[in-house]
Amino acid sequence: MIISVPATSANLGPGFDCLGLSLDFRNRFSITPSSLSSIQIIGEGEGLPKFLVDNMFVKIFKKVLSDLGVTDSEFRFSFRNKIPISRGMGSSSAVIVGAISSAYYFAQRGIDKENILNNALIYESHPDNITPAVYGGFNVCMVDRKKVYHLKQEIPDTFKAVMVVPNRSISTKYSRQTLPRKYSVSDSVFNLSRASMMSMAFAQGKWEALALASRDRFHQDRRMKHFPVLFSVQKIALENGALMSTLSGSGSSFFSMCYADDAQRLAGIFEKKFSNFRVFVLGFDNHGVMIEEE
Repeated sequence: MIISVPATSANLGPGFDCLGLSLDFRNRFSITPSSLSSIQIIGEGEGLPKFLVDNMFVKIFKKVLSDLGVTDSEFRFSFRNKIPISRGMGSSSAVIVGAISSAYYFAQRGIDKENILNNALIYESHPDNITPAVYGGFNVCMVDRKKVYHLKQEIPDTFKAVMVVPNRSISTKYSRQTLPRKYSVSDSVFNLSRASMMSMAFAQGKWEALALASRDRFHQDRRMKHFPVLFSVQKIALENGALMSTLSGSGSSFFSMCYADDAQRLAGIFEKKFSNFRVFVLGFDNHGVMIEEE
């Protein structure tokens, strides 16, 4: 059995903790019943002892499986990871959603996405990454009384994401600590209006509205100041055909959305300008977590 979970990009500028979308760039988790437990990691995280000794996927999988009434089982785990770790592309959410989905599968509960999503909220308190990881597409999400409420819009295949992945991380925990405890009314209205406009732009296909709608006053510039080269990434993107360009999650990756015909040209500009960064041209994913055949 293979469970695959897509990468995600969250916040999308003004949608702090409530907007996110899914990228066609997947981690694949293969789990096989075995007499002895073992872990193999290929790709991102390969060769790092901490992921073998204290693996978050394995811990969550076994906990949820036990909660679902399945105990005293051993498994062979094989992880093929594409999503960069600690770069704002939802690697932790992919692990959480993959582990819970795998536990549901082995407990013969199927892929119950609503329960998987709300179970994931236990391990990831903000829904903007876990929701698109479960459902795919562009998502507006909120939490009320420890339950996630969400609406999804599929993203047409006429668009691509160009991801710029720097060679250093930005700590989500640290970057949150640098954000103010209070925001002014004007900044709050600024973000509310733009997050609302972005949601309608995705719903109605008004793509020309995304450049203005993706502006932010809550978090993005404050986080980017810790890694100023990201301002150049954003400027170059918007000057070369990107419909929108935003910090991906808390960073350090940068997400740009463009028409598919413009993607390779923009990626080439990034590769030339930022030769020590990784650049990916990715499709958008509208499926979320899924079971794949061996």
